[in-house]
Parts: sequence; C-alpha cells; structure tokens
Amino acid sequence: MRHVTVLAKEATDMLNLGKGSVVVDCTLGAGGHAEQILSVIGDSGTYIGIDADKTAIEAATYLKTQYGSTIHLIHGNFRNISEILQELNIPSVDAVLADLGWRMEQFDGSSGEKRGFSFKEDEPLHMTFGTPKDYPFTAQDIINEWDAEDIANVLFGYGEEHFSRRIAKAIVKARQEVPVTSSMQLADIVSDSVPAPYRRRRTHPATKTFQALRIAVNDEFDALNDLLRDGFNALQSKGRMAIITFHSLEDRIVKQTFKAYVRDEQGVLVHKKPMAPSEEEQKKNPRSRSAMLRTIEKT
Repeated sequence: MRHVTVLAKEATDMLNLGKGSVVVDCTLGAGGHAEQILSVIGDSGTYIGIDADKTAIEAATYLKTQYGSTIHLIHGNFRNISEILQELNIPSVDAVLADLGWRMEQFDGSSGEKRGFSFKEDEPLHMTFGTPKDYPFTAQDIINEWDAEDIANVLFGYGEEHFSRRIAKAIVKARQEVPVTSSMQLADIVSDSVPAPYRRRRTHPATKTFQALRIAVNDEFDALNDLLRDGFNALQSKGRMAIITFHSLEDRIVKQTFKAYVRDEQGVLVHKKPMAPSEEEQKKNPRSRSAMLRTIEKT
C-alpha cells in the first residue's frame, strides 16, 4: 500500500507561501507536502526537506529534476533544525511544516529495511526511524533488558496503555524463556496478556504498546519540543509554523506550546481550533481520521 499524504493542500495553504518563500519541511516522508510546497514557491524559492529515514531522502531525489527551486534534502532529525539551517547558511525561513505521522512504506517494510513497526509481520524488533546502529537503544533492548516497572512506565506514559503493568509482567516472564526479538512475537505476548474483551476491539491490542515503544526509542516528545522551540525561533516575522499530529499526547504538546507563544505575545493562532481532514479525505484515506493540524504565525 502506497502512503497517502494527509492534509497536503490544507497544510500548504496555512503556511501562506508565495513565490520565493524559504520553507523547511521537517518530515519529507513520501514527498506529498514537498510537491505542494514546490509548486507554490517556484524557481526562486528554497525548499529544505528533512527526514530521519535515509530511504525517504533517496526516494525524493526526483524532486530536483521536476522542480526549479533550490532544494536541499537532509538526512537527519528535525530536532536539529538550528544546526541544519546554520550549515546551509540560511539565517531565517518563511515557514516550517512537520507531519508527525509516518509513511506506510515504513510500516509495511516496503521502503527497505524492516524495523518492527508492524505487529502483522515478523520483523526485527527495532522501531527506529533511522538506522538502528545509530540509536542508543532499540525496542528490543527495552523489552529484553529493562525491568518490569520501567517497561510499564513507558507503556503508560507514551501509550496511555491501561494494562501496562500486566503487559510488562508478561513480557518479563516470556523473555526468561526465550529472548523477544520480533514484532510478531511481542504482539502475541501482549495479546495473550490482556483481557479477552480488549482483544476483541477494533484496534489490535498491541497498538498502544507499539506506539509507546516507538516514541521512547525515537525520543519523539523531546524532539518535538526542540522543534517547536528552535523551528519557531527560525521563523521570520509573519512566518508560520504548521504541525500535523496523530494522537492526543503529541497534539497536547503542540497546543500548549502554541498557547504559550500567544500568551507571551510572540505569535497568533492562524485558526483557533485544530483543522481536521474533510469527510471526503477521511473516506478515501481512513488513516487520516486522527490527524489534527495546528498553525501559528510569528509576530
């Protein structure tokens, strides 16, 4: 299944771009937002696309042949936006966009290395956006080396998993018999450890566990906080930042940060309520249903 970019036109419209705009796309992904942005900023514009997944950078090289804009494709983490702009000798930008979802190609492993994001496939239990060897720990390290209390804290804190302690105990018990090294193996442990009604719900019982581990491994919340601070600081006056979130925890971070900027008279909300995908988009792409777009303009 090919990834479908969520709120592609809406997010680009909210950035208020024009010919010659300088834009940082913090999550290049499949290039859906990139194409929208490049079609607006024209040959005189500058586009900086960042992605932690090297395969996304490699797949996006076509942009340089199809568009006349100045294009920089950067393999890195958006939390380092200040350093990236400094290396490019770009003092300020007109817009910053981040889509905090992730590509279907990452989920199903079709983009290259399988990293254990899917509980439907038997993949190595890494859950890293980038190359596993570049990370201080992977999901496999957490599952096989951390104690039950720390695992439970991760599952509850990052996944709001109500059965976190029950699942953590089951993980520790299972790893005593054999190391837990694959995504399907972990999914089975979670499924077997939760009450039967929980297993019969529409979503897979391991969904929150996998979300929590992914967030912990990639340090997603701290990275988001870094982006919201340094990305906002990089904006010119009247520049805009747009963030697309997909679950309540990360949306809460964006909402509270934007609220603080407004309170301190550093910015104004472009739209007071988060923008959601249209009914038409949700029908075409059911995975877009949880998406929320928030936009702020720097004063």
